Amino acid sequence: MNALVIYCHPRPESFTAAVRDAVVAALEAGGHAVQVIDLYAEGFDPVMSATERHGYHDEGPNILPVRDHVDRLSAAEMVVFVYPTWWFGLPAMLKGWLERVLVPGFAFHMPSEKKGSRPMLHKIRRVVAVTTCGATPLTSWLMGQPGRRTLLRGFRSVCHPFCRTQYLALYRMDTVSADARLKHLERVRKTFTKLGAVKRPATIPSDSCEIG
Repeated sequence: MNALVIYCHPRPESFTAAVRDAVVAALEAGGHAVQVIDLYAEGFDPVMSATERHGYHDEGPNILPVRDHVDRLSAAEMVVFVYPTWWFGLPAMLKGWLERVLVPGFAFHMPSEKKGSRPMLHKIRRVVAVTTCGATPLTSWLMGQPGRRTLLRGFRSVCHPFCRTQYLALYRMDTVSADARLKHLERVRKTFTKLGAVKRPATIPSDSCEIG
């Protein structure tokens, strides 16, 4: 299976990076082809320019500004998002990636008078979101979990009709113990166990404040 990991965190020493490494190691151990898009390391520009927006509906040319990302997403059968939840939603970097890469004619057909929007990423049959949240599960639920909805409902809507989804979150990120972080990494490992195993890290990195 071709797996694409979309990683979004500005700090290479973060706990989120440890989660990414666990996901990648498990997938590779299972013999799957893995590609990683590190949005911050690649210097991805999440801002859609006026010129880009003007050509948004021009199918074909609209993928040129993000051609490399389009090519990698086109080959994916599974997409794993690894990111921190900030202000109860997706980091601006990741939201901008969705806006710029999932363009009409590539990710979906625009709706018409007779038909609604139709998905085009039919190769993608599994979507997993792995995140950390500063808030409690209850607070996240009360806020509507916009990040979770964007990925597991919004992004999924352009994938295969029978695409499966899963959401793994470590809540209270700012106050949980090192043991709780280890248990979360173990949970991530078990989630991908049928795709490969991963060893626990020797040290547990720490993130900065995770709002939401």
